[in-house]
Amino acid sequence: MEERASWFLSPASAVRIALVVFVLAWIFGPYELRSAVPVLLVFLIALGLELNFLVSALRSTPSPRPDRKPQDVDRDRYGYDHESDDLVLVRRGGEEVWVAYSGESAEELEKLLAELDSAPEEAGEPGAATGVRPHGSDPFHTRAVELEPRRPAAPVRRFLVGLGVIGLLGLTVWFVESRTGWDSLDTDTRIEATERFSDEASLVVEKPVTIYCDEGGDFVGAVQHADGLAEVGGDHAYLTPEICLDLYRLAFEDEVRGSQTGRALAVLAHEAWHLRGVSDEGATECYALQSGVETGRRLGLSEGRARQLMRQQLAENALRAQGSFEYRVPPQCRDGGRLDLDLGSTRFP
Repeated sequence: MEERASWFLSPASAVRIALVVFVLAWIFGPYELRSAVPVLLVFLIALGLELNFLVSALRSTPSPRPDRKPQDVDRDRYGYDHESDDLVLVRRGGEEVWVAYSGESAEELEKLLAELDSAPEEAGEPGAATGVRPHGSDPFHTRAVELEPRRPAAPVRRFLVGLGVIGLLGLTVWFVESRTGWDSLDTDTRIEATERFSDEASLVVEKPVTIYCDEGGDFVGAVQHADGLAEVGGDHAYLTPEICLDLYRLAFEDEVRGSQTGRALAVLAHEAWHLRGVSDEGATECYALQSGVETGRRLGLSEGRARQLMRQQLAENALRAQGSFEYRVPPQCRDGGRLDLDLGSTRFP
């Protein structure tokens, strides 16, 4: 039973394994996971759990120490005094010996050991004269207490291990993002890309506007629950670095990542329609999916591919808007409906 129980994970170990698995999935998994769950929030939750484990362990009452003293009949048989409280295993050089311990100090134990070296042993019972026996001669050694230097508290050690795991995973995320994310691009490239995004948004707004990639996370991101932000009727908007990176891949590297690319186009067009003066989120999203076709075509997609991506975004809108009902496109967002920007065409969006 003890061997079987050793296979069960402690809560702290289970949390660390789950954290490692999630971070790896966050790094290498789908874009939807990265956009839905901020990895910083996951690290904060993990840190909170580690602190909870530490506090709980420090506050817990230690289990009572079992009585390891030999019984009176055993003391009579093996020559120990009745007033002796315990047997202690002491390592001395390369030898291990048992000492009849009654609360002596470390200096007094050393004196007993010195007497063992100098005093002759009585026949039949090695060490009986001094109350000290070589390890292996006492049948109670499996129940003895071993004197060792005090070790750091186990809960603190486990907490430090948890901090190390969190720190290592945080460095891993930073390293991957700095080599593959928006921050991996040099400054001139980022400036050129945002100017291109601004030009595309200006065509939708029909006036000059500026698009910023919010690298500091001050306006948009997982904490704000938004991939983009724009003041209605304003002249500038903010996009997350992830959206900017997907737009850059399309415009500068001809790289299409399916729904991820479609989402980036829809966000850019969505914020552009806010700058144009539309405040209703559902109507703004409907207009954005239609404008996203032309925006995608100018950034390098074929018209057919651009329409496919926007139709996919329209189909996913109901799922994505479950947590934010105001972003769900209204029933009029259809071919020939009130929000159709091209009534003369049967293709929608």
